[in-house]
Amino acid sequence: MLTVDQVAATIDGIAAVQRPDGSIPWFVGGHLDPWDHTEAAMALDVAGRHDEAERAYRWLASRQEPDGSWYAAYVDGEVTDRNKEANFTAYLAVGLWHHHLLTGDEEFLVRMWPKLRAAMGFILELQAPGGEIRWKRDEHGVPVPDALLTGSASMYQALRCALAIAEHLGEPQPDWELAAGRLGHAVLSHPERFLDKSRYSMDWYYPILGTALRGPAANGRIKDAWDTFVVPDLGVRCVSDRPWVTGAESCELAIALWALGESDRAVEIVSWIQRLRHEDGLYWTGYVFEDDAIWPVERTAWTAGAMILATAALGGEPATTAVFGGAPTAFEGDGLPVGLDPAQVRCGSDICVRG
Repeated sequence: MLTVDQVAATIDGIAAVQRPDGSIPWFVGGHLDPWDHTEAAMALDVAGRHDEAERAYRWLASRQEPDGSWYAAYVDGEVTDRNKEANFTAYLAVGLWHHHLLTGDEEFLVRMWPKLRAAMGFILELQAPGGEIRWKRDEHGVPVPDALLTGSASMYQALRCALAIAEHLGEPQPDWELAAGRLGHAVLSHPERFLDKSRYSMDWYYPILGTALRGPAANGRIKDAWDTFVVPDLGVRCVSDRPWVTGAESCELAIALWALGESDRAVEIVSWIQRLRHEDGLYWTGYVFEDDAIWPVERTAWTAGAMILATAALGGEPATTAVFGGAPTAFEGDGLPVGLDPAQVRCGSDICVRG
């Protein structure tokens, strides 16, 4: 695990990437996507850098589109990818609830509530009859027909965090409860409703990271593909058929393992990827072990963010364990709401509804 000084250096590295307007690109001069921007803001919050984190959320608030979404990529504040990805938009909920648990800033949460409600409206319009959420609107505003398991699992966590915010503010959202249940059911029970991306490690562990899957089925899922994706002493492959381990995927798997009570294995994986650490506290994105080469040659704020969040979860930091643990906890009363229990969803040939 990281020392206090190492954590501070990593946080300083993320803060150095943040632009004066609050946006956090991948690296200085690089592009920004809203999901990774939010992950980096969460890391700043963990370290008590709440002003910088709030500036990141204010940037999102200032750039939200009328339909509640954000574009997929920006460079220096200018849109460079006009697709609107659903999970990019939804992740605001995770960041906001994490921020509130760490700061208790009621006024800021209330001010961001209309932005969150609009973001949830955008993703719910993309929910298919079977419960899965189509992964984007294209540059012309047309919804694509396909859904991604990783993105939908992430959006399940986001819906649960959005429900936590709604309950905290006394703003019941029964439509969100139903949507969460239908989405959770699709993630857990209907792999055929998602594009086959099984060669990517994220599709392996994201149902766990996104809080949908727990218990023996989750442990079995980890065991089944462990040898496919985990390279001992190096980390986690991004793609099963490439000799490339990546820091962010390794940290995310560590959080998933922690959520299953496998902290020892999680700590081991985090220790392996310290080889990616640079003297400035940031982390190289990945390592091609057949060539003994760093690739790509970039140190991303979101890789550093994933490291900080994994360290926080493994260290028992309450806000981080609340949003990634998912199960009821003593922190803020009851952890993350489930909404409609996915087990209560029943499916016909092409539609899933409350059972």
